[in-house]
Amino acid sequence: MTTTTLATDPVPEAPAARSFATAPVLGVAAVSAVVLVLSATRYGYFGDELYFLAAGRRLSIGYADQGPVLPFLALAMDTVAPGSLVALRLPAILLTVVAIVVSAQIAREFGGGRVAQVLTAVGYATSPFLLLQAKNLSTNAIDTALWVLITWLVVRWVRTRRDGLLLVAAAATAVDMQVKWLIPFFWLAVAVSSLFFGPRDLVRRPLLWLGGFGVLLVSAPLLLWQADRGWPQLALTAAVRQEQQATGGPVAFVPLAVLIAGVLGAVLLCYGVWALLRRDSLRPYRFLGATALLLLIVFLVSGGRIYYVAGMYGVIFAAGAVGLTEVVTRSASRWRRRVLIGSGAVLAAVSILVVLISTPWQPPEDIVMPEDEAAAAIQIGLYGEFGWPELAAAVVAAHDSLTPREQAASAVIADSYWQAGALDHLAGDDLPGVYSPARGFGYFGAPPDTATTMVCVGGDEDRLRSQFAVLEPIGRVDTRLGFLGTTRDLTLWKCAQPRESWSRVWPEWMHM
Repeated sequence: MTTTTLATDPVPEAPAARSFATAPVLGVAAVSAVVLVLSATRYGYFGDELYFLAAGRRLSIGYADQGPVLPFLALAMDTVAPGSLVALRLPAILLTVVAIVVSAQIAREFGGGRVAQVLTAVGYATSPFLLLQAKNLSTNAIDTALWVLITWLVVRWVRTRRDGLLLVAAAATAVDMQVKWLIPFFWLAVAVSSLFFGPRDLVRRPLLWLGGFGVLLVSAPLLLWQADRGWPQLALTAAVRQEQQATGGPVAFVPLAVLIAGVLGAVLLCYGVWALLRRDSLRPYRFLGATALLLLIVFLVSGGRIYYVAGMYGVIFAAGAVGLTEVVTRSASRWRRRVLIGSGAVLAAVSILVVLISTPWQPPEDIVMPEDEAAAAIQIGLYGEFGWPELAAAVVAAHDSLTPREQAASAVIADSYWQAGALDHLAGDDLPGVYSPARGFGYFGAPPDTATTMVCVGGDEDRLRSQFAVLEPIGRVDTRLGFLGTTRDLTLWKCAQPRESWSRVWPEWMHM
C-alpha cells in the first residue's frame, strides 16, 4: 500500500510497485548460480583467498586492510569443507545471486513491469565484473551485494515510508562495515542529495539516526583497533591511490567504470543515470541519481578503484531498464518499437557471450601468457589462481636444505601477503612460522628475535643485504602462469645473521 508524501516534502508520490516476475528472474539467477559454481571449481585458490584463510586462523575484531567478516567466512567454510573451493566461495556466490534478484526487485519498486525486471536481472547477471567477481571469495563480491540490498531498502522506504526499513538498512550497513569501509560514503551522498532533491524527510526520520547510532556501536571495536595501530586503513587508501595513478588515474576512471558494467550493463548504466535525473516517472528517486554522481566524483578525486562505485549499479540498472521499457511502450511508431526491442535482444545476447568468454573454461595448458607484462597483469587478474602449490613445494625444499641447527632457529619471510597466505595454508605443517611485512599480514606479528636464519621468498636484494650478514640464493620459482615476482622469476634466499632484532626493524619493513 502506498502513502502520500508529507506536505513538507516536495517529492511527488512514488508509483505503485508491480507484480514480481518471479519465474524469469529466478531463472536468470539460477543460470548465474550454475555459471558461478562451475567457475568456482576451476584452477586453484586466488591470492586474496589464501590471505583470508590465514587471517581466519588469526581471528581478530580488526585487521589492517578489512573487517573480520571475510576471515570469519573463510575459516567457517574451510572448517565445514576443508580444501573445497566451492564451499569457500559459496558465500560470495549466494550473495551475488541474491543481488541479481534484489536488483530486479528495485525495478519493481520503480514501477517497472516484468520486462523491466527481467532486463535488470539480465543486465546484472551479464556484467563480467558484477557476476564473475563472485567466482572467488572477495570483499568486493560481499560489499557490492550488500550495497544492492541497502539501496533496495532505501527505494522501498521512499515508496512505502515504513521506517522499519531504515533499521534493516542500518543492520545491513553494520555488517558491511565489517567488510569494507565504503558504505559510509553512500549514506553521506544520500543525505546530501536527498536534502537537495528530496525526499528531505529522509534525514529527519528518528529511526534513521537510531540505526546510524547502532552502526557506530557495532563498528566501535574495529575503529578502536584501527586507532590503536595508527589507522593502517588510511595508509592502504594512500597505497590504492598510487596504484590507480599507475593504471590510468582519473582519465581512465569513468570509461573503465562503464566498461566493467558489461555490454548491456553499460547501456543500462548510462541511461539509468539520465533516467533517474530526468524522467518524471522516477522523480521521487532523483536523489539516487545524484548520489551515484557524487560517489563517482568522490572516488575519482580520492584515487579510489573503479569498482568502488559498482554497488550503485543495481539501482541504476533498474532505473535504466524501467526508463527504456517506458520509451518502448509509449512509442507511437511500431517500427521504432521493433528496432528498440531488437537492439535490446542483441545487446543481451552479446552480453551473455562476453560473460561466457570471460568465464574460465580454458584448461591451464591452453592459456598463453602474453609477453608484454602489462597485458599479462590484466590476463592474470582473471586467471590469478596459479603457482601456489609450486611455490609452497619450492619453499619447503629450500627450508629442508638448511642444516638442522639452522632449521632450529629459522622462519620464513614472504615478500607479499599472497605468498605468505599460500605458504601458511599449503605448507604450514612443513615450515616454521611464516611472516610477511606486506599489508595486513605484517600486523600478524614479527619473526621472533631468536630466528637467525630465514628463508626469504623474494624481496628487494639491497634491503635484504642491509639486514643480513649472509645472503645466498637457495632456490627459484618460475611457474609458467602466475604473477611476476610472486610465483614467476622468483628467487628464494637464505638470509642469516640479522644485523638488528626483528622487534626493532619490523615496523620499518611493514608496508601497505
